[in-house]
Amino acid sequence: MTAPDFQAWVAAGQNRIEAFLQRVLPSAEIAPSRLHAAMRYAVLGGGKRVRPLLAYAAGEVSQADPERVTVAGAAVEIIHAYSLVHDDLPCMDDDVLRRGKPTCHVEFDEATALLVGDALQSLAFQLLGEYRLADDATAQLDMIKLLGIAAGSRGMAGGQAIDLAAVGETLTVPELEFMHIHKTGALIRAAAVLGARCGSGLDDAGLARVDAYAKAIGLAFQVVDDVLDAEAPTATLGKTAGKDAEQGKPTYVSAMGVSQAKALAADLREQALQAIASFGERGTRLAQLADFIVLRKF
Repeated sequence: MTAPDFQAWVAAGQNRIEAFLQRVLPSAEIAPSRLHAAMRYAVLGGGKRVRPLLAYAAGEVSQADPERVTVAGAAVEIIHAYSLVHDDLPCMDDDVLRRGKPTCHVEFDEATALLVGDALQSLAFQLLGEYRLADDATAQLDMIKLLGIAAGSRGMAGGQAIDLAAVGETLTVPELEFMHIHKTGALIRAAAVLGARCGSGLDDAGLARVDAYAKAIGLAFQVVDDVLDAEAPTATLGKTAGKDAEQGKPTYVSAMGVSQAKALAADLREQALQAIASFGERGTRLAQLADFIVLRKF
């Protein structure tokens, strides 16, 4: 596939998910209007939508209905958006810039931002219960459970707790990996597996390969983020550059240096590509997304 073809696929997926999010997020004209306005502010008009794109790509492998994948991808993206709102709060990372604009608590206020996260998490699970994602009800319940685990104490929230406890500490690379498998990787894995499970073209072994791919690419995503935080300017990142070092947060860069971190990202990309090699042409979009994630500008 050519690069322009991939870029067109990405743009189409981003537009599809954006339109769906526009539709399912409550209008700011509906009471409580300030909360709804803040929810839309936090979710719409920003971000690369990597998680929904992973869902679409995995859905292509399993021959899933794109409309079903859109719902699953949107649910994961809404959870991700809520996590960013809470991460930016003064009690967490205390940041003022996200996706090139003021963070939610700066634009509105802390109490509203807290409620935005609460309401977005509820909305994500509402979507998974409201739309049909699988032909079998038990399979759909398993999908809801999967996202619940990925977002909770055994996933993203747990990873954030580990991250907060690690400020000022020195972590080994395995300890960093454990943290980020939860904090960043859990939702990325959920996005890919949920997208694949919207279809019926994969057996358990195939789903395991999608999960192995997403585990590797989720870690790679974080490694690249750590390098970019150390090297890229704020204008490029859309969030405050150098924040991790300023706050004394352990990162792959602090644990192994920039050069080794870049090498690790490349190795994780290879692991991801090997996991999906047997899919052949059906895995093309997953392979392209691996490059999209890992080969971002260092």
